[in-house]
This record gives sequence, structure tokens and C-alpha cells, in this order.
Amino acid sequence: MQRMEKVIVRYAPSPTGIPHIGNIRTALYNFLLAKSQKGKFIVRIEDTDRKRFVQESVKAIEDSLKVLRLNWDEVYRQSERLSIYHRDLELLAEKGLAYEDSGAWRFKVGKGKKLKWNDLVHGQVEFTSDVIEDFVIVKSDGYPTYHFASVVDDHDLKISHVLRGDEWISSTPKHLLLYQAFGWDHPQFIHVPAILGPDKKKLSKREGARSVLEYIDDGYLPEALVNFLALLGWSPKGDKELFTLDELISEFSTERLNKNSPIFNLEKLNWFNKKYLAKYTPEDLLSQLRKFSKKAKSEEDERLAMIINLIRDRMTTLADFDKYSGIFFEKGKESPPPKEKAIQAKEAVAKIEEWDEKTIEESLEKYIKENNLNPSDFKNTLRLAVFADNTPPIYQSLAVLTKEEVLRRFTKI
Repeated sequence: MQRMEKVIVRYAPSPTGIPHIGNIRTALYNFLLAKSQKGKFIVRIEDTDRKRFVQESVKAIEDSLKVLRLNWDEVYRQSERLSIYHRDLELLAEKGLAYEDSGAWRFKVGKGKKLKWNDLVHGQVEFTSDVIEDFVIVKSDGYPTYHFASVVDDHDLKISHVLRGDEWISSTPKHLLLYQAFGWDHPQFIHVPAILGPDKKKLSKREGARSVLEYIDDGYLPEALVNFLALLGWSPKGDKELFTLDELISEFSTERLNKNSPIFNLEKLNWFNKKYLAKYTPEDLLSQLRKFSKKAKSEEDERLAMIINLIRDRMTTLADFDKYSGIFFEKGKESPPPKEKAIQAKEAVAKIEEWDEKTIEESLEKYIKENNLNPSDFKNTLRLAVFADNTPPIYQSLAVLTKEEVLRRFTKI
């Protein structure tokens, strides 16, 4: 994509709830477009619907962007810009293009006008003003409607590209009428298709329409979420699938945005997350788990590192640490082995002099050989007696516990 001049974009959420991932994907695409062109990424909180306004939503919006490293250059709140909207309302009223109705103000729609634009995803789009009735631009409470405020702000903030969901295509003709009324040039419009569920219907919460913060709380990594969301509606040039945020910025272009709705696939998100977990160094993963898991938070570094080493290949999310590490903190629920076999296994463990993985393996392998035991059967006895659940390799698992802990677990049979 050739360098555009003065690219300024905005992410303009309404703070009526916590934004779900489809909404944040819009923010991501705006961010990537701005940064790929050395432009400006603006966050504009569209809080003019005072009846539906939820104060906590503003923090949730900001936190969702911060956790994904979608750092904004400027931030605005429409509720703090009322004087600008009323100034421009007066201009329309003076032109005879706005009139008062029951305390509100409506825009007067001229008939017979063709309204068209070249959408950077959908191509040429055309409407006629005959299908549009006079619409409210300022409500009786003095606050502007979305249509009016967004147009005024986009002009005032010199927005070059409006990238938003394609549910706004049907509203764009109203915006074009307002641009024409003011005599302003309109920005480039880019309407991206909505993310659909596996049933090809609107994405439901059950199928994935949750917030970024919920996914983070469930143990998903910011890098995985960014990578996954970027590819839900945008295609890179080659076959590569793993991209850092900086790599996405370098690769991003509007030409590769897809016209068809992408399908949300949780298995694909899990694949991305597992890939990024695998890329973490042991030290980074340990640090992440300390912040995420209560069990990890209270564990000493050496033992925690041993546990991580044993279970990290099984983990898909950070939440899987608690799932697979539980056996090292508390015995499982499986039925114990026959008592005589348990007594024999305890005797073998008691004879081990140095308690480290190498010595444990050598001592127990020697015991198996000297007593002509079935190796698999003996190891299963150890597993049931000490852990009573599935384990990683048994000798490495025993080494995570102290010898005293292992012997104490035998006494509970």
C-alpha cells in the first residue's frame, strides 16, 4: 500500500457496556492503519446517550486497549464537546437545514439526491435521499445524536479514514447529507464485515462474543488475541500466521481487508495461544504465572520452574497451570493401588538417599530390576499412591515433591 497523506483515524466506542472482541477488532484495524502510515490513532468516547451511559465502561474500554498495547495518541469525550455541536447546529439552522421539533432538532433531508461513496472494502455504494426521513441531530436533552456528533467530530479532528463495522453502511448516507450541508469533504469510508459464529449468524456470547478482558482473565495472552483478531477479516500476503504487533503494523493494508464475514473459531484462538505460550522463555512464563495463578504466586521459584517445565506442553492457556499442576499441591481422587503393591513402592522410595531426579530414576530402576518387577505396573503403583491422578513422567514428578511429602502421601492410602 502506498503511503497515504496525513492518516488520522479514530476508534469511537459507546460506553454502554464492556466492548466485546468484535468491537476491539475495529480498534485494532484502526490502530494498524494509523501506525502503518505513521499516522495518528485517536480514541473518542461517544458518551452522548446519557440514558445508556455506564461510567465503568470507559475504564473497560481503555483497559482493553492498553492490555493489547493499542496505545492512542489522543483521547476525547463527546460529552465535553457540547459547545462545538451547538455551534454547528446554529450554522445548519441559519441555512434552513435544521428545525426544532418537540424540543429536539431535526435535519431537513432534501429529496432526489444521489448519495454515493467508494468504500475501501465494498467498492461503490449508492443510496438515494428519497428513502431517508428528516432525522434528529440534537435531542431534547441538548446532547447530539450519534449521526451528528460523529460527523462534526470527524471533520473537527481531521479524520482521514472512518473504519468501522459494516452495520454502519446504512447510516453513511445520513452522514454524507450532513457533510454536504456543511460543505465539508468527507473522509474515506471503510466498512468491515461483522465476525460471525460457527452457525454463520451474529456472534453470541456463548460462541465467543466476550470482552478482551474476559479472555485475559481466562488465561489468554494479549499477543495471541491481537494475532487472532487481526486475521479475522484481514489476510497477510503469504502463508505466515504468527505476527507480532510490530509485524502486523508493517504488513497491514486496507487492500487486504476481506469483503466476507469471518467465522469465529475458538480452536484457532487456542492454537495461537498455545503457540505464544511455547515461545515464552521459562523465566517469562514463570513471571506471567505468578501474576495469574494463586498457586504459582505462593510457590518458590525453583519448585515452580520444575512444575512449569513438566506441564507447559499440556497448557493451552495460563489457566491450565492450575488444572495440570494440582497434583503437586494436593493428591488427586483416583482409587489407590493394592496395599501390598503400595507398601513395596513406599519401601523403594524410602531407600533413595539423594533426592533429585537423576538419583530417583536410577534408584527406582535398580529396585525394579532387582525385584524382577513389571516397570509399567510399578510406575503406575507410584502414580496412584503418590498423585492419584495423571502425571507427567513419574520420576520427574516425584522430584518436584520432597521425599518427606512423597512418603507422607503413602500413609494416606
